[in-house]
Amino acid sequence: MRALLQRVSEASVTVDGQTVGRCGPGLLILVCAMLGDTCDTAKALAAKVSKLRLFKDEAGKMNLSILQSGGSALVVSQFTLAADTSRGNRPGFSGAAKPDEAETLYLQFAHALRDLGVETETGQFGANMSVGLTNDGPVTIWLDTKAG
Repeated sequence: MRALLQRVSEASVTVDGQTVGRCGPGLLILVCAMLGDTCDTAKALAAKVSKLRLFKDEAGKMNLSILQSGGSALVVSQFTLAADTSRGNRPGFSGAAKPDEAETLYLQFAHALRDLGVETETGQFGANMSVGLTNDGPVTIWLDTKAG
């Protein structure tokens, strides 16, 4: 799986003018399930995200995880993270999991975050979403379970 984490002061997702998910201080997490990913992949990624020290401690250093900081998460499906731009000018997305598998893994990732104690909301899989956010830092981290 691939994920792009952005530390935010706030973030929200709207579909057709309706807010479907939001978070306060915490992480906006764009997630893409890739071919070959499994439930175990989703759980492992959630565990990694929950432990990453991306939040400031009393000394202003990035020493706290989302759990330690009391932050929340907004998880948004983002198949374009699978973009292959190695040939030509039009990205290819054949490395992304098929939609039915991708939705299951996306929801399992969000569920695993909740199970770990992170207050988590989601966007709407497959919808044309408007994502609003206020970056904090900015801090943006790229994760790919295949890259280690």
